[in-house]
Amino acid sequence: MTHTARRIIDLFDEAGATGYLHATEIGVNAHEIDVAADERVVLASVFKVPIAVAFEREVSEGRLSAAEHTVVGSRYRIGGVGTAGFCDDVRASWRDLAHLMLTLSDNAATDVIYHRIGHAPIAAVLDDLALSHTQVVGCCEDILASIGADLQIDWRSPDFDTALGRAEPEDLRNLAVLDPARTSSSTPRDMTRLLDAIWTDRAAPADACARIRDTMSQQVWPHRLAAGFPAGARVAGKTGTLPGVRNEIGVITYPDERAYAVAVFTRSRTLEPHLPEVDRAIGSAARIAIDALRER
Repeated sequence: MTHTARRIIDLFDEAGATGYLHATEIGVNAHEIDVAADERVVLASVFKVPIAVAFEREVSEGRLSAAEHTVVGSRYRIGGVGTAGFCDDVRASWRDLAHLMLTLSDNAATDVIYHRIGHAPIAAVLDDLALSHTQVVGCCEDILASIGADLQIDWRSPDFDTALGRAEPEDLRNLAVLDPARTSSSTPRDMTRLLDAIWTDRAAPADACARIRDTMSQQVWPHRLAAGFPAGARVAGKTGTLPGVRNEIGVITYPDERAYAVAVFTRSRTLEPHLPEVDRAIGSAARIAIDALRER
């Protein structure tokens, strides 16, 4: 084990979590930082990045007009930020929903896009980019429905969050959505491979990849990856969160224009809903890894 990997493992241990990380320079495969980078991990909302690639491919190939409008109706009011938490129907363009999916992690926007394009284009992205250890299983409402079925509670009930908060810790740890074999999952290495393909215009046409990069750079959550880097570094990322799971993948670009893909996944020892120590550790671990790459 390298000194850098040991530092990262100790950092997560002090934060009360197990961490999984892979980091590499965009377009350069000579060096990497590997901390259990080939272990299967739960994606949570990180699965929205391959959905975004599939969406942009559908637009580029003329099967979907980005400017066309659709309605986000009551079916999709499943809670959380953005249109998922709105009280009324929302009319928006497909491209604006894709923007909300990546910047806010809007679950409703994600599900409307997922149901519009279907699963086949997402599977094609995984196949084309050789993401052989990645699977996308359904969408956000499927995650909630699975939790409801496991805990025998109505996931569409207004009291769902309250009932979830009363669940026994052991029942939560046994949820299917926390088992990489039964939910959307990947490895840190697969996720940096995906990011590298987006940043080198191999995941989709160049203009489509540019839109994904620009949108990910507008993500509103600064408490994980971005917290570990100086103001001069540009961070484009996508978070993912479930009980005991805190993740983020992203690309950090320095003023010298060298860019680094990093994927950080964690499993915490506690199921508390707020774990700022683990959030900070994600950014700190990514910084340690990328500093090591830059020193080489």
